[in-house]
Amino acid sequence: MEISATGRYEVRITAADVGKRVSVRRLGEPGAAGWRFTDTVGVLTSWDDGVLVITRKDGESVRIAESSLVAGKVVPAAPARRRGPAADYAELARAAARAWRPVESEWLGQWELRAAGGFTRRANSVLALGDPGCPLDEALAAVRRWYGERGLPAYVQVATGAEGTQEPLCAELERRGWVREVTAELWTGALAPVADAAGGADVVLSRTADEAWLARYQRKGVSEVALQVLGSGPSVWFATLPGDGGNGPGDSADEHGDGEDGPGDGGGNGPAAIGRCVVDGRWASFAAVEVDPRMRRRGLATEVMAALARRALEEGASAAWLQVETGNAGARALYSRLGFAAHHAYHHYREPDTESGTSGTGRR
Repeated sequence: MEISATGRYEVRITAADVGKRVSVRRLGEPGAAGWRFTDTVGVLTSWDDGVLVITRKDGESVRIAESSLVAGKVVPAAPARRRGPAADYAELARAAARAWRPVESEWLGQWELRAAGGFTRRANSVLALGDPGCPLDEALAAVRRWYGERGLPAYVQVATGAEGTQEPLCAELERRGWVREVTAELWTGALAPVADAAGGADVVLSRTADEAWLARYQRKGVSEVALQVLGSGPSVWFATLPGDGGNGPGDSADEHGDGEDGPGDGGGNGPAAIGRCVVDGRWASFAAVEVDPRMRRRGLATEVMAALARRALEEGASAAWLQVETGNAGARALYSRLGFAAHHAYHHYREPDTESGTSGTGRR
């Protein structure tokens, strides 16, 4: 906290610091042991009518009464991560968008409006990377019209927790009643350690998602639109590890499980494990890593990722990214062992007054 030469706390932030990363200490509610201090670090996203809103790196917004401030200062950006390839948010957001393309898209300034018949929020949400070219309320009204014409709820995808992410936009959406439905994280890591992690299994690679692969994929009844999204990207590979299959969803290493929809039945006689990889320049992305639930804890997810990583290295990639839900402990443990670390969090905000049960979207 900011302490003056006299030893007193000082508040050294003002409304002019909106948009900057700050650290504040405030006086909490009195309790049995007396008053307690609470510290908050994040982006100062607004300061209106005596109330500050600070958005933390996990996307949570904290409202603080100006009258409760004890100390505050502007702080440097969060330090760079100690491992993983160097990349800024914009580069990763664009790479992620290229690896999961919608069926239809339209630009509103620097916002991309994306639609794919409701198959996953990522393909049916606005990627807000810059200025929409008009005032925010006008942009959001245009977004709602565009998705309404297609019979879809309007979603906006934004990120927090890294340099260049969109904490102020998160705060503005929440102020307007948009509801955050899903939070996940994008993790990055070096590709070579993934390729070296395993190599003894007979993993089959293909350019298309065949019937065997789809038998293990968690989303049941994949449509032609879904197949088009799955097959999109600069250089797409599908990995299948044959096995006797079984019923049930994919295992806990499935990094797609972000709560957007319940899993399918896993296929009646599907492969032991599957995965998807998109190679895009220096980047390789991993997705749909799913394992027969009867064959968990045998390293099959690692075998699938290693086979895909070796192919990506052959095509010139050197770095990798993937997306994982914040509560998926199994996936997070696996990816941490393979050298991945969180880069930023991303969130999907749904338009106000839309029933979640009619959202029509699938998994992330």
